[in-house]
Formats: sequence, C-alpha cells, structure tokens
Amino acid sequence: MTQYQAFNPNPTAPATRLPPLSCDSQFHVFGPAERYPVRPGAAYTMPSATIDVALSLHRLLGIERGVIVQATTYGADHEVVLDGLAAAGPNYRGCANAVVLAERDDAYLARLHDAGVRGARFTRQGLGISMAPAVFERAIARIRELGWYAKFQPEPDGMMAQVAQFERLDIPVLLDHMGRADPTLGEADPTRQKLVELLERGNFWVMLSLTEKLSRGGPPWDDVTPLAQALIAANPDRVVWGSDWPHPVSVKATPDEGRLVDQLVRYAGDAATLKKILVDNPARLFGFDA
Repeated sequence: MTQYQAFNPNPTAPATRLPPLSCDSQFHVFGPAERYPVRPGAAYTMPSATIDVALSLHRLLGIERGVIVQATTYGADHEVVLDGLAAAGPNYRGCANAVVLAERDDAYLARLHDAGVRGARFTRQGLGISMAPAVFERAIARIRELGWYAKFQPEPDGMMAQVAQFERLDIPVLLDHMGRADPTLGEADPTRQKLVELLERGNFWVMLSLTEKLSRGGPPWDDVTPLAQALIAANPDRVVWGSDWPHPVSVKATPDEGRLVDQLVRYAGDAATLKKILVDNPARLFGFDA
C-alpha cells in the first residue's frame, strides 16, 4: 500500500485575521491506530492526524468552527468522528461516509445526528466504496428523512462522469474540491460550466478546497484563482471553504495551511465575501444557526 505524506508539521499563521466563527468545512481525523482500526480492504491508510492536532491547527489559523469528514479508511464505523465531535464541542459538526446509510440501522444514524453529523459524503470510486443504483436511491431517501445534505467527492479527472447521479437532486448538495475542474481550461472547462449552472439553482453548494492539487503551477497557486472567483461570482451565498487537512492521499509534500488561507483571502477579494464563505454560508449549511 502506498505510503502517503503526513501533514505539514510546522504550519504558519495566515497573514489576514479571520472573522469570528470562521469554519473549516472539511478536515479529517486519523488515529491513533490502536484505538481506531482501519476497515478491512481500505484503499489507503494515513499517518496519525488526531483531533487534538486538528484543533491546535484551527487555533493557529483563527478557525472556531469545523466539520469532521469521515474518511473511507474507517468505512461505516464512525467512532473517530463521534469521539472527535465530543472533544471539539458544539462549534463542530460531522459529515458521515455515505456507506453508513447502507450498512447501519436507524438507531446508529440517530446517534450520529445527535452527535452533530449533518451530511453524508459519497466518495470517488477509486477509494473502494460504491453503491448500486437502488442502494444509492435509498441512501438519498435516508438523507432526506434526516434533514442532512449530500456531499460528492469528484473523480481525479473532474466530476462530469458523475453529474447524472446528483444533478436532479432537490436536497442540499455540496460538491467538493471545486469539482476538480481543470484551471488550465478556463471558461471552456465543462466541469466549470456545470458548476456555475448548478450554483444558480439554489440547493447546490461548492467547496473551495484542494487548491494545492488542482494547481498546475504550484505555490502560491495563482492559476486556480480565476476558477475559484468564477464560482464565487456564480453564487457567493453557496460557497464554503475547507482545508482538507491532513490532505489525504498526498504523494507530494503537503501544504502550509496558513498559505492556503492566504489564497482563500485572494479568492474572496474583500472582507464581506470572505465572511460569507467562512461564517455565514457554513452556518446555514451545517446548522450552526439552529
């Protein structure tokens, strides 16, 4: 199994002070391994990246809210998320792996909801978890019953092969990683065009994340700026940001999260838009205002 890179051990503070109640809309927790065993057949494992380290990073960045997203590494066993939410407190939410909707009963889903889980993520096929059409439809029905949002992780070459799966959904839908659009294609990119179209509908959201992997030019990742700004312009009320810490399945050195925040500030362009992306929009989507 490939040995993936660990998180940057020496992150720096961003140049801009973030607004109060800023939210990291996607980060993961891994380990310790002796407490949270990897599911049989997991497509990957990661070096330890505990909730305590994540919260320390958030304090450095000026992040006061966050969403712990269940990794495929643990499948339907969400103990790492449940314990993480208990440690992080009421300013944090969770996003389940959608496999839990197929493999666990209503009582387990109620336990997740009571702990602060508010969404379920359908991960890309290469990570080893997929659903037959009937199972997918039932999963969506359970998301609707719970009042959650559905989250979709795009494939490495973009999300267009997946669009038919989710574009007709009428529940809140969050699309990860800017759809993995190709920044070199500009306005001609079908993924970018589809994202703009979906954002205009009102129930679709996009997460500004994975900047470091989308970029073809490397730090400071300026080639991704036109893509991010086009998505913000399409619907600034439906855009959130996630660090994706500890940057799972990275084969190159992982980024300094302070510099990722600096890039987000450039994406936003002004303080009002930055507050929407980091505070107002995630508060609505993840239920912090409830």
